[in-house]
Amino acid sequence: VQHHMVDVVVTTAGGIEEDLIKCLAPTYRGEFSLPGALLRSKGLNRIGNLLVPNDNYCKFENWIMPLFDQMLQEQSTENVWTPSKVIARLGKEINDESSYLYWAYKNNIPVYCPALTDGSLGDMLFCHAVRNPGLIIDIVQDIRLINGEAIHASPRKTGVIILGGGLPKHHICNANMFRNGADYAVYINTAQEFDGSDSGAQPDEAVSWGKIKGSAKPVKVHCDATIAFPLLVAATFARRSHSANSTN
Repeated sequence: VQHHMVDVVVTTAGGIEEDLIKCLAPTYRGEFSLPGALLRSKGLNRIGNLLVPNDNYCKFENWIMPLFDQMLQEQSTENVWTPSKVIARLGKEINDESSYLYWAYKNNIPVYCPALTDGSLGDMLFCHAVRNPGLIIDIVQDIRLINGEAIHASPRKTGVIILGGGLPKHHICNANMFRNGADYAVYINTAQEFDGSDSGAQPDEAVSWGKIKGSAKPVKVHCDATIAFPLLVAATFARRSHSANSTN
């Protein structure tokens, strides 16, 4: 994102809020086996083996609520908010180079989040709606925009790199259905197909829907994305960037 090597990002609400929160306060490494009741008594929230203090979310609330107030005021005069517009505004306001949302804003790369309310960000929107009701976020505009990204990509080809699964995975693939499938696809996750989940679905299932072209050669890497993705980036995007810098 920083080097503008992708055109579109799709993520979860957690992928938005945790990127912002880490700029406001630290998250700590813990253990998967730490007892939940003990952590609760100490005001610590566990995400896998990561620990997020309650105070981090208080800082997040103090930072984001005034922004929602501004957005509500702007909405009445000049703006119709969508999830991607909200995310771009947050990337602008965080103004921190360690944030990928900051770089997405700087490079004008849209970040779509079809479930923006599914997390702490949704909690903040709920609290704001109680205190100062009226902010409207239109998801219909965003579905037109992301599907339009795929439809109007021609004559260029589209390629998807999907880390994990769930809603972002389906949202990305479904957009490509409107152009009869992505030309390239790489999945990186540890989900299995036997439970019928979309996360575990093999690329060939997407081919049956026209979400990946039948002529494509998609790959699924059965690995933790935090292990495999840095290696993939080092061998592709980073190598290209370093080569370009050396030439210049």
